[in-house]
Amino acid sequence: MKRLILLVFSLSMLLSGCASIFTTPQPGISEQEVIALKGQPDAVYQIGDSRLLEWSVGAWSQYAYMAKIGPDGKLVSYEQVLTREKFGSIPIDRFTKLDVLQTVGHPTETDYLPLIDREVWAYRYKEEGIWNSMMYIYFDSQGIVRRMENGMDPMYLRAN
Repeated sequence: MKRLILLVFSLSMLLSGCASIFTTPQPGISEQEVIALKGQPDAVYQIGDSRLLEWSVGAWSQYAYMAKIGPDGKLVSYEQVLTREKFGSIPIDRFTKLDVLQTVGHPTETDYLPLIDREVWAYRYKEEGIWNSMMYIYFDSQGIVRRMENGMDPMYLRAN
């Protein structure tokens, strides 16, 4: 009987801890309430008198979230940022690494291609919410976006 009670207690604690993962914070709540619900952000960006809070779900995930906190300390918006629309809002030859971080968060992987002198940031995402995809963003030596391309996520390609 003690094992059953312990199992039920452990399961209820696990489920209550996970509930915040699936809960979308509503605009108007305080920054502290957002953090209490979602946990400590992976990064915080100051943009004028507003702040962006970033949560990356993990290196293998296709999701990352940003919360915009207004000057009054209240949540303005909360969104999943690894989308075709967000990647489409990154202008080539204008955005810097910081601009990209503030738009789609930290990359899944980074690499350097010496033959073309480009740093590449790769992001896993679901194209149209269906296809397992990677977005590659190429930066020049000054940290300016010079090229973007997407394709199938190699993690999901079959070996045979």
